[in-house]
Amino acid sequence: MPKSVVSKPEPYPDGVVAIAAWLLWLVAVVLFIVIAGVGLVFLRGITAGAPKARIEPEDVAELDVFFVCPECGTEFQVTRLGEIQVPRHCGEPMAVVRRPRVNPANN
Repeated sequence: MPKSVVSKPEPYPDGVVAIAAWLLWLVAVVLFIVIAGVGLVFLRGITAGAPKARIEPEDVAELDVFFVCPECGTEFQVTRLGEIQVPRHCGEPMAVVRRPRVNPANN
C-alpha cells in the first residue's frame, strides 16, 4: 500500500503572517468600541456648548416695573429680576412698563 504523502504548506511570501480569525474579530470589535466612544465624547462636547453663567436674582420691587398684556390689560409686577424672558399672554408678548412710584403720604 502506498503511503499518502502529506505536503507541508508553503509559507506566505515576503514575511506575511497568518492571523487567526478570532484575533481579527477581536481587534475589529476593540477598534469599533474605541472609535464609537471617542465619537460620542466628541459629539457630547459639541452639543453641550459653554456653560451659562448663573445670574443671581435681585429685588426690584422698588422700581415699579410691570408686564402688561396689550390685548386684555392683565398686569404682572416684576419683583425679582434674574434671567428675564418676557412672558406671553393672549398669544402676544407682554409689554414692559415702568410707572412712577405713587407715594400715599402725598395724597
